Amino acid sequence: MSLKSIIAKPYARAVTKAVMQRAMDPVNTQAAVLNKLVRFGGDTSFGLEHRLHAVRDHADLVQAVPLRDYEGFKPYIERIGFGEEDVLWPGKPLYFCKTSGTTSGAKYIPITKESLPNHITSARRALLAYIAHSGKADFVDGKMIFLQGSPVLDRTRHIPSGRLSGIVANHVPAYLLKNRMPSFAINSITDWETKVEAIVGETMKEDLRLISGIPAWVQMYFERLLGRTGKGTVKEVFPNFSLFVYGGVNYAPYRSRMEALIGGRVPSVELFPASEGFIAYQDQSGEEGLLLVLDNGIYFGFVPVHGTDQRPRSIAEVEVGVQYALVLYTNAGLWGYEIGDTIKFVSLAPPRVVVTGRTKHFTSAFGEHVIAEEVEGALKEAMEEMPCEVAEFTVAPQMAPSEGLPYHEWFIEFASPPTDAGRFAGLVDAALQKRNVYYKDLITGKVLRPLIIQPVHRGGFAAFMKARGLNDAQSKMPRLANDRRYVDGLSPG
Repeated sequence: MSLKSIIAKPYARAVTKAVMQRAMDPVNTQAAVLNKLVRFGGDTSFGLEHRLHAVRDHADLVQAVPLRDYEGFKPYIERIGFGEEDVLWPGKPLYFCKTSGTTSGAKYIPITKESLPNHITSARRALLAYIAHSGKADFVDGKMIFLQGSPVLDRTRHIPSGRLSGIVANHVPAYLLKNRMPSFAINSITDWETKVEAIVGETMKEDLRLISGIPAWVQMYFERLLGRTGKGTVKEVFPNFSLFVYGGVNYAPYRSRMEALIGGRVPSVELFPASEGFIAYQDQSGEEGLLLVLDNGIYFGFVPVHGTDQRPRSIAEVEVGVQYALVLYTNAGLWGYEIGDTIKFVSLAPPRVVVTGRTKHFTSAFGEHVIAEEVEGALKEAMEEMPCEVAEFTVAPQMAPSEGLPYHEWFIEFASPPTDAGRFAGLVDAALQKRNVYYKDLITGKVLRPLIIQPVHRGGFAAFMKARGLNDAQSKMPRLANDRRYVDGLSPG
C-alpha cells in the first residue's frame, strides 16, 4: 500500500462527511446556490431581460424564468458563438460542449470557468465516497482507464468546442496523469474501432485497477482485450481490477454479460453526468439511488411528469416515488433548462434519485407510455428467470405489421441467447405488463399482441451506430422510441 492510498482514506472520509452534511440540509443548500446564481447572472443580457436581480426564492424564479429546451436557448448560444459577452453568464464560456441533439442536430452547451469544477469535483467526490464507505483505496496505486471522447478540441471558432469527456481530459490533475490511460495520442483517435484496438494494445500489459465508461463500449473493449490476449476473463489479464465506474445507462441489462467477461462481480460506482452539469452519483454501495449534487453550481427544478400542474417544484416540495422531469439553473448560464431526463426520488434525507428515462424516449403509439425504467426492469426480471447475456437492445412499436395485431418489437443482441426464445419473450411481456397497467390493458383488450423479440446479429448495434456517426465512447443507443427511427436498418440475427 502506497502513501497515496493511505492518505486517500482520511481525506475521503473528511470530504464525504462535509458533502453529506450539506445533503442532509437540502433546502438551505439549494437556496445558497440559487442566491449565488442570480447574483452572478443578474447583469447578463438574459438576467436583465428576466429581472434576475429581483429573484429572492424559488417562487420568484419560476415566475421570472420560463422553461426552455435547447431550441429555446439556441438564439442565446448563437450570440455567444459570434463572440458576444455577458449573454447567459458573465464574460464568455471557456468551452462549448458539443453533444448530439434531436431536432436541432448538434447542441453546443456552454461550460464556464465557474461550471467546469462541477464536472470535475463531482466525479472525484464519487470516488472519494467509495473509498470512505468501503475502506478500499488500492485502485489509486495502479492504472486507471477512462473510455471517453477525444481530448482534441475544435478551436476554429470564438469558443473551443469538443466532447464533455474530452474537455475534462484537458483538466486532469497532474498527480493523476501518470496513472491515467489511454495516452493522449491514442485518446485522440476519432474512429472508435481503431481507437479501441489501440487501447487494447496499450493497456493489455498494464496494472489496470479502475475501468470507467459506458457499459456497451467497455464491453466491446473487454471482448477485444480477451480476443487479443487469448485469456478467458478480464481478471486474468488485470488481476487487480477492483472498481468499475459507469454512467449514461442502466447497468442491469448488461450485468450478466459483463460479469461473464470479467470473471465475476467487481464493485461499481454509478455516475449521472450530463453535458449540462453533473447531476448525481452513487455515494453508497448497496443503497438504492444516486445522491443529488445540490451544492455545486446547479439549482434544480422538478416538473411532475403526470398531472396538469407543470410548475417546477423545488427540493422542498418533491415526494418519493413521483416521476419528475429535471430542470436545471446553472452557473454555465442555463436558466430553466429542460435537460430531457426523468427521475424519481427514493430518499429525501439525503435526496437520492434513480433515473427512469428520457422525456423524448418512450413508446406510446397506443397510449401506453412505456418508459425506460419499465423495459429495463422487465428484461432484468426475465433474465433472472431464464439466464442469458444481453449485449444491447432497443424497443420500438410495430404499428402496421403485414398480418395480425400491432405489437412492441424488441431488438436484442444476445451475447448468450436464452434456451427457449419464445418462453423468454413471454417472460419479458408478462414482466412489462406488471409494470405498466396501460400496456396490460392493451394486451388483454386485444389492441396489441404480446411483444416479439427480433434477435440482432453480434456486432449489429455497433455497425448500426457507426453508420450513423455515433461510434464513440459517449454515444448511447436509445432504449426505446415512439417510432422506428432507431430500428430500421438493424440487421436481424
